[in-house]
Amino acid sequence: MDRPIRVLIAKVGLDGHDRGAKVIASALRDAGMEVIYTGLRQTPEMVVNTALQEDVDAIGVSILSGAHMTVFPRVMALMREKGLDDVLLTGGGIIPAEDMQKLKDLGVGKLFEPGTPMSEIAAYIRLEVALRRPDEA
Repeated sequence: MDRPIRVLIAKVGLDGHDRGAKVIASALRDAGMEVIYTGLRQTPEMVVNTALQEDVDAIGVSILSGAHMTVFPRVMALMREKGLDDVLLTGGGIIPAEDMQKLKDLGVGKLFEPGTPMSEIAAYIRLEVALRRPDEA
């Protein structure tokens, strides 16, 4: 790609635990990506609007609150509304395997569990972005 991959890392809702999101943001920066971290207590609308303004290649949502079945579908719907069809929506946190599958069926990318190696997450984002933006590969 001609430019670094741009990733938005977001914490949506009342989930106040952001250590994991900060670790991911740091690891992706170390992997050569540009990272925008939105901070705590974002709404899905705020996340998608920031993604649009920042021209990101991927959105990563960190969620530990149990609201994943509300947050991810809402973010996905807003992304479609705004024409962000080529942007990867991924994330991680405490999400049961059956819910991960349901979210994948809705179009959400791979969701990562705590303890996933950072290199695996970075490699996944690189691959998905290359598939979505072949003109820049």
